[in-house]
Amino acid sequence: MGQTRGRARAVIRNLKTILAAAAMAVLAIPAAADPLAKDVFGAFRTSNGGPAAAFGGYSRGCASGNIQLPETGPTWQAMRLSRNRNWGNPQLVDFLIGLSQQATRYGWAGLYIGDMSQPLGGPMTSGHASHQIGLDADIWMLPPASLRLSPAQREKLSSQSVVAKGGVAPSRLWSASHHAIIRAAASDPRVARIFVDPVAKVMMCNEERGNRAYLRKIRPINNHDYHFHVRLACTNQGCENQAAPPPGDGCAEAEQWIRNRINPPPQPPGDSDYRHPRSFRLSEMPRTCQALVAR
Repeated sequence: MGQTRGRARAVIRNLKTILAAAAMAVLAIPAAADPLAKDVFGAFRTSNGGPAAAFGGYSRGCASGNIQLPETGPTWQAMRLSRNRNWGNPQLVDFLIGLSQQATRYGWAGLYIGDMSQPLGGPMTSGHASHQIGLDADIWMLPPASLRLSPAQREKLSSQSVVAKGGVAPSRLWSASHHAIIRAAASDPRVARIFVDPVAKVMMCNEERGNRAYLRKIRPINNHDYHFHVRLACTNQGCENQAAPPPGDGCAEAEQWIRNRINPPPQPPGDSDYRHPRSFRLSEMPRTCQALVAR
């Protein structure tokens, strides 16, 4: 009887070992077969060259037919070239070139263009949650001193904040030309939103003496004092537009953001369900995006 029990225990131990090994193997399969989407999309160095289209949403999507903003033009320079993020929908590239030309009317030599999108869009290996469908772009607040920067200089040069230390007033960099350029951007019918620091928004609210309709598109957000973020509306079916901004000019909302910096309100419980898009697996991306990188 004792020998029988001993053999039974040995069999059970072996079964446990086998089951544990099988479980480890099962757990290892998804990571290999279902990579992080940021690694997949970040590996593409060029676009697919197909018809221009955006798929999914700004923070979970991809893009076909993105084109590259030329590194240098008469009125612009693409910055941080090592990131390979100067790609976007042809509508975005056309918009940026046009806005850089308009900037010359307000005393600037042109524009420094920051991150746009990757060749096929998708989650980025670092930084942004959005910029995934080729319709977002960051434009530096720094007026260009030169449009002949070398690639190395574009890696080292930094933009400058239009918000003073403390976060409740403009810095000396803020100017009427900043206002005019952002107003020109927001006035383009292709633009859905522009994200800026609330201090910049309040300055525009206080300084505007003409038509205020464009102010609705300008939305306050933190960490946008060195650049302003332009977002174009979707251009095709399969692309998910953001809900329209609330009615009104949004100036009271921006003022509240600043008051909250002075007297921070109690923080609500964090959203435990939020995941940064860099954590998305390929299987969690829209099916069109999965097919795009499988070709």
